[in-house]
Amino acid sequence: MTTHAHFSEKTGSAYIIPSDFPDPDVIRVDDTYYLVSTTMHMTPGAVILRSHNLLDWEFCSYVFDELDGTDGQKLADDWGIYGRGMWAACIRHHADTFWVSFVANDTHKSYLYTADKITGPWKRQPMEGFYHDMSVLFDDDGRAWIAHGNREIYLTEMKADLSGPVPDGFNDVIVREPDGHEGLGHEGSHLYKIGGTYYLFTIDWPRGKPRTENCFTADSITGPWKGGPVLSSEFGGWHSGVAQGGIVSTPDGRWYAILFQDHGALGRIPVLVSVRFENGLPVFGEAAPFEKAWEPGRSPSPLVTVPDLRPGYTYAPLYGDAFSAGGRLAPYWQWNHIHDARLVSLTESTFSLTTDKLVKNPVQAANTLTQRTWGLACSASVTLSAAALNNGDVAGLMALEGEYAFIGIMKQYGKYKLVTARHQIPYESWTMGVHDDELPTFITQKPLAGGEVELRLEFSMHEGEEHVTMLFREQGEWRQLGKSAPLRFTLDQFVGVRTALFCYATEKTGGTAHFKSFKMEISNIIISDIV
Repeated sequence: MTTHAHFSEKTGSAYIIPSDFPDPDVIRVDDTYYLVSTTMHMTPGAVILRSHNLLDWEFCSYVFDELDGTDGQKLADDWGIYGRGMWAACIRHHADTFWVSFVANDTHKSYLYTADKITGPWKRQPMEGFYHDMSVLFDDDGRAWIAHGNREIYLTEMKADLSGPVPDGFNDVIVREPDGHEGLGHEGSHLYKIGGTYYLFTIDWPRGKPRTENCFTADSITGPWKGGPVLSSEFGGWHSGVAQGGIVSTPDGRWYAILFQDHGALGRIPVLVSVRFENGLPVFGEAAPFEKAWEPGRSPSPLVTVPDLRPGYTYAPLYGDAFSAGGRLAPYWQWNHIHDARLVSLTESTFSLTTDKLVKNPVQAANTLTQRTWGLACSASVTLSAAALNNGDVAGLMALEGEYAFIGIMKQYGKYKLVTARHQIPYESWTMGVHDDELPTFITQKPLAGGEVELRLEFSMHEGEEHVTMLFREQGEWRQLGKSAPLRFTLDQFVGVRTALFCYATEKTGGTAHFKSFKMEISNIIISDIV
């Protein structure tokens, strides 16, 4: 699959993946680039993508199947770890070893995984301390460092194996947010040594201004550090700044950054930005005189063509229809929290799940299978067989976020109903750790003869017009059932809206839903249409 990245004539930037892959960090090893992204509460977790040209990407690996197996991580407590879990990983290749480190905001621990090969197996290593948005630097002198923190960025000298800080070693604040700063303070650290100079990239989000990328430099790792904003651009008119991510060089010495930009219900999507160094300082895109102190202007110049390090390479798609591949879950699928393998079964074309607890709504239900939404318009369809449901069971196809909507089958008094439902959040969307203990609002109920039906969700992700339309097939035609439901990105789940296959029990456990013939369709994959 080729993503047909769009080159901006204003910023020297390109959308490269029109889907939710936030907090990217990127490295190059020989002719291959590797990108790691946040996966929050979804499992398997810490997804790694692979590319040879920085524009086209495919799945490469997941770092872990599960972390600690807590009740929250398994959704066994009906609360879960929505909006928490695995955040903002750092990926490095050092001493012939791949290193991935990150924190989980439910356990408040730091995690370190290593592997000889990028495809694993990944081995979990001990790591003492908690390092928010950490970035690792293995220096030329054999010493190891981590930049981390929020509002105040700390630099901590680590043991060579990253197992913990050096006793009595350097551990101090190297960057502080300015006095009077309002909004999100410094975080999202990315630490590098380039040509003898140390570079620390952070983001902040000043109130009333776009998300902003900053750069601080030092001649010595312990400072003094000095710097400020280097990129504050609402690329593509989405009223959201492009910021937070890693930088990487090509073999011939060109530099690029992969950052992300908020795109509403679609999520946080990766953006490729050209970088060059002038007098030791990074310039993102094509710089022009500042219109404001905090906002670099942009001159009309397209992004320099990225060298393709393996021309003719065919990339596997980042979305798809099969449930399993090679005996494992296909890489574009993730479970909502840790799944219970005893309650699910997968083949290439079928997926079945059985309930084992009573819940109030689908976000409390375990073993839900999810896939990202794509671009400005996409659709997902599936055939659902409800013959093995119990009374009180609900199963179907869902647009999953804090504000969800679904179409499916409800079994009551031995009869089947085709239903649509939605849930609106009555509280402020920028609230984390909210527990959803509410019943869904059923919009439409229609008697269903028999227990099998084809279901479809059509997603529209145009800015300010984000919604999902719910349909079923009748007499060979797709028919809308009920009104379209609005979509939005909310911090209680902190991921882009996903399509999800679910089943939950309200009266008796042990019912089973059978899904087959799933199909994901992208109406227009050309990313330039997002602009």
